[in-house]
Amino acid sequence: MASSSLGRRLVACLLNVSEARRKDLVETVAQAALYNTEGVRREGTTVLNIFNDYDYNRSVITIVSSIDLIGEAILCACEKACGLIDMQTHTGVHPCMGAVDLIPIYPLGEEVRAEDCTKEALAVAQGLTERVRGTSTFLFGWADFPLQRGLAHRRKEMGWFKKTPDLRAIRADVGPQPQKRLGLTGVGASPYVMNCNVTIDTQDVALGRSIAKAIRESTPGGLPGVQVLALPHGGAVEIACNVESVKGTPPEHLTAGEPWPSFSIGGESYCHAPASLITARVAELAGRQGVSMKGTALVGFTPRDCRDLAEYALSQGIAEFWKEQRRIRM
Repeated sequence: MASSSLGRRLVACLLNVSEARRKDLVETVAQAALYNTEGVRREGTTVLNIFNDYDYNRSVITIVSSIDLIGEAILCACEKACGLIDMQTHTGVHPCMGAVDLIPIYPLGEEVRAEDCTKEALAVAQGLTERVRGTSTFLFGWADFPLQRGLAHRRKEMGWFKKTPDLRAIRADVGPQPQKRLGLTGVGASPYVMNCNVTIDTQDVALGRSIAKAIRESTPGGLPGVQVLALPHGGAVEIACNVESVKGTPPEHLTAGEPWPSFSIGGESYCHAPASLITARVAELAGRQGVSMKGTALVGFTPRDCRDLAEYALSQGIAEFWKEQRRIRM
């Protein structure tokens, strides 16, 4: 699909909420991004996808709009989620700390700068704590100025990876000390992060963790931009990857096979590891232990697909695109 002027100021928010078992509730949150309290549609905004995971009890809602409109859509969805989700009763195998667990803002259009996304993320963090009493946020990526620490770094500092984080020990960046019902929300901006989950046919979580460690960016020989967890999932083990976009070109020794998807932000080139490379590396490591693959799933889209689909949805006036995408072949 050819790009159009419609896409030049687009941004995406992959809103992570701590609920998936009540799908109607999650759809209500998504619709709050699209319609005001009178049911009137917000022009220029679409929800491309809702990814629900029952075991994780976590959903990812892909909201796309122009940088000028995205903030209100995000805040209205967050207000709705905070009124419906209680972290005191939440259960699920995926780590989480907040009813709205994550609000990342990613530039899609060439006219959107890092500074624009940073400004919007800070406004969302402030707006959420003002509009929903008791909400607390931490900042990451470009919004974490001047350190600009990554999401994994900030989550570790906050205790996000712990089974039972101690909210009393956390000092939020914006808002009060986190409370049990709403918890803590991460808000930030960065180059696009793709989510790629690879399932292996075993219940051995320790094996999964060894594979996750091997492909993690921080491990010598790991994959650039790849942050990984290994979690029990549906009677198997899922290697759940956040695939961050990295500046520049991919390492030469990793360019065989599918090309690395690339894009630019403010004249800077970025790329990210393709899902096929991650899948092949996991399959190789699992195969050495006699374990086979079960499959790979993308949570949402690649950056290019996200923009292309958003341009199509907005040009056709489709707000609830997640309901339409199965019948539309792009």
